[in-house]
Amino acid sequence: MTALETHPAGIVFSGGQWQSTGAVSSGNNDAIITVYAPALTAWQLEKVSDALAPVATLSGFRLHALSGKFHETVVTGSLKTADVPALKPLLEKLAESLRVDVVVQAARPSLSAPGLLVMDMDSTIIQIECIDEIAKLAGLGDKVAAVTEKAMRGELAFSESLISRVACLKGVPVSQLAQIRDSIPLMPGVVPLVSVLKEHGWKIAVASGGFTYFADHVKERLGLDAAFSNTLKTDGDVLAGEVTGEIVDAEVKARMVESLASEWQIPMSQTVAMGDGANDLVMMAKAALGVACHAKPLVREKADTAIRFSGLHGMLYLLAD
Repeated sequence: MTALETHPAGIVFSGGQWQSTGAVSSGNNDAIITVYAPALTAWQLEKVSDALAPVATLSGFRLHALSGKFHETVVTGSLKTADVPALKPLLEKLAESLRVDVVVQAARPSLSAPGLLVMDMDSTIIQIECIDEIAKLAGLGDKVAAVTEKAMRGELAFSESLISRVACLKGVPVSQLAQIRDSIPLMPGVVPLVSVLKEHGWKIAVASGGFTYFADHVKERLGLDAAFSNTLKTDGDVLAGEVTGEIVDAEVKARMVESLASEWQIPMSQTVAMGDGANDLVMMAKAALGVACHAKPLVREKADTAIRFSGLHGMLYLLAD
């Protein structure tokens, strides 16, 4: 199985081969299917087409305008189906078995018009959970990480879990937080994602259940437009084991999507929310497009779409080109 070669616009993949049949048409009520992987093959596309055939009508695939830009082959097509959400179990199975990202979406914000992306921070923009890293400094890493995992799966109320986890951090020297801040690993693909969106006039914000110490740093590092997160209370030069002010929970995150869109005069149809945990589901539902990124199973199930294998730049493929 060889990777697909690059083909010019107007060439579509249909019936197991590339054909000169013009661009894939898309009716007003059609869903859009996007398939992408570093070395996407014709065999994989045939498997996707065959699996969808009993439940949807696929017009064929064309190369996405961004195909090859980030060293991935990306194809998209028009799909007639009565129920997009009902396809999720099939898409999950296809993605896992073929090791490709397969997305079907009804809402598709446009890259060519100003928009708003609101992202979670921990395990979304960055590869770590900052609270777990702080807990390691206090010798409580395993204990706090277990609570974090339950909260992200939706098994614990976020605010309650945050308060209990932060209480474990009492006495950690504030100076030690710099060790974590200065070595934060960004999630693959976030830099090109931000760069391309900014080039097209999009606004980008962080809405995090984490902490301002790290969120403000990430905002400045990536040149984002806003950051909202929780503030750790200090007692002299150590953490007090408490947070101050309103806790940034699921409802606050969702409110940020709406308020920022209003502040920047961006229509809600041009909003995207991205995250990995149950605490992100409400803001995903509020936005026109909710994207689960390397997320827990519950989040993938409930979000509009999911990025399973690609970097964060994969979100760009989900925008109208």
